[in-house]
Parts: sequence; structure tokens; C-alpha cells
Amino acid sequence: MRKIGVLALQGDFREHIFMLRQSGAEALPIRWPEQLQGLDGLIIPGGESTTISKLMTEYKFGEEIQKLAAEGLPLFGTCAGMILLAKRVIGLDTQFLAVMDIEVRRNAFGRQVDSFETELLIPVLGQNPFPAVFIRAPWIERAGDGVQSIAQLQDGTAVAARGENILVSAFHPELTEDTRLHEYFLNIVEARCKSKEG
Repeated sequence: MRKIGVLALQGDFREHIFMLRQSGAEALPIRWPEQLQGLDGLIIPGGESTTISKLMTEYKFGEEIQKLAAEGLPLFGTCAGMILLAKRVIGLDTQFLAVMDIEVRRNAFGRQVDSFETELLIPVLGQNPFPAVFIRAPWIERAGDGVQSIAQLQDGTAVAARGENILVSAFHPELTEDTRLHEYFLNIVEARCKSKEG
């Protein structure tokens, strides 16, 4: 059973833990940097990106997560997590973790009242549409080399992407009953673990 941490400083980390356990992983809330050691993967949940970033700075998570990302640890960021992982955030001078070559726009769809749900076709998950929940969501304006968009809205707006070891989504898969995106992340984790084991 692979050990997946969920950053538990703020946001909907409990829902991610539930989905991971439903998907057959060992899931742990991560509240201190030393708990990052020995993980097979890490999820950075949705929530309030500014609040999470301040807490990450206060508890000295940033450099440790950047180091683990550089070493190939699989990361999955949803909504605010996607903003934190992006190399560029439109309208912000200060970036956060900056480990994925994407440029994102915060609150791209509007305010809380503009939140919505839709069904997305995500080919890597199969033919059945995925129920996507967007809450004050960002979107991906640009993706660099080595980053593949894996889900778009009907107008072509990219809302999920994958780099070699990093997965991001603008929506909240943990607020649905569909575990496929978490299972897809666990497949990334499994492939990396097997390559390390030789």
C-alpha cells in the first residue's frame, strides 16, 4: 500500500484523505515538514492559496517540497494546489512553490457565486465524463514543454494538466464520488515507485 500525504494546513484535505483511502492508498494528513519524509506522493488540496502559502512559509514547507519535486516525488495539486505549484500566476509578483511549468489565472471564472459543476471528458480516465466541481477556480493560460493538458472545457480552456511527476486540476475531484482522478495519480505514484525499486 503506497503512502500518500495530504498537506493539512487549510482547505479540504479530509476529503482527499477519504478519496485516497477509497482508492486503496494509505493516506496521512501532513502538518509538519518532517512528516514529508518517506512519502510516495503528496497532494496539495484546494482551499485559499494565500492562506496556505503563508502557513507553508511559517512552517517552512516550501524548500522541502521543492526539493522533493526536483527528486521526482509525485505531486497532485487541486484548485489552490494548482496555483501553488505553478511557475507563474498572473497578477502576482511572488510565486509559491513554482515547480510546474504552467501559467495560471486565479479566480478565473469569477467569485464564489460563479462556482459551477460540469461534466468533463478526460481521455486518460476513460470514456465516461468526469463530474468536475469548480469553486473560485483558476485555469491554465499556458503550459510549457513537457506539460500536457489532459482536460479542457468546451471552449478549449485547459483545466487539468500533467507533467512528468506532477498532476494538477482547477476543479475539486475530492468533492465528488468519482475516484478516477485519484486513481490516476496513484498510477503515477506506482510507476515511480517501481522505477525506483528497479
